[in-house]
Amino acid sequence: MKAAALFVIPTRAELKRAALLSLLATAFCLVWPLAALAQEAAQSGAAINIDLGTGAGLTQRVVQLVGLMTVLSLAPSIVIMTTSFVRIVVVLSLLRTALGMQQSPPNAVLVSLALFLSAIVMAPTWQDAYDSGIRPLMDQQMELPQAFDAASEPVKTFMLGQVDQDDLALFTRLSQIEAPQSAADLPLRVVTPAFMISELKRAFEIGFLLFVPFLVIDLVVASVLMSMGMMMLPPVVVSLPFKLIFFVLVDGWRLVAGSLVESFQRASGTG
Repeated sequence: MKAAALFVIPTRAELKRAALLSLLATAFCLVWPLAALAQEAAQSGAAINIDLGTGAGLTQRVVQLVGLMTVLSLAPSIVIMTTSFVRIVVVLSLLRTALGMQQSPPNAVLVSLALFLSAIVMAPTWQDAYDSGIRPLMDQQMELPQAFDAASEPVKTFMLGQVDQDDLALFTRLSQIEAPQSAADLPLRVVTPAFMISELKRAFEIGFLLFVPFLVIDLVVASVLMSMGMMMLPPVVVSLPFKLIFFVLVDGWRLVAGSLVESFQRASGTG
């Protein structure tokens, strides 16, 4: 009885009171050093100043800071829109569907693989963009607008090497701008959506080629089951092991990953 009395379950009110006391103690520990520092600074006459400039310089720096924060918040979307990620991740998703597996490999695995393959494809382009625009900006040799134009030029060149001319003509017409003498003179707002449409089309073409052998396996398994009178047994359940072993025997992951990367290199003339 005495041993049992040592383990008393606290009530809900006692738990709330203990949590409130812990929160107050934590806040006191955080605020007290700051108050002590402020009092010491006031006694010594020291002050903390943040100099952003005055007049037009202040306005320009604030605008640049807001623009930089906006670009950083849109960085994941920029990676998706202007790189090889679109084609690669769509092909990997279609491959998983062709195998008949909805949850394996997980989305995190497919996205991670697509990111690494995209980094391999885009490494030369990103290096050119860094050398052309980002490094001069960091060395204070360029202003932000000039650095942006210089850094985006290699990315635009990459997209123009993959884009379909019909898609470029479509978005040029939709943007209601006059077609320039060269596609390199088109703005990014025209090149980027045309590039994404072209990437989706090529991804679907590759996905169709991936579906064909697995579709043949499904048809063969369904025919065998029907001839054996096993019409109540789902063909997908039986064909899945055969599709997996077929994919492993042909070293499917190496073929798919290598073909995806080489498709970009052949189009850009680097492979």
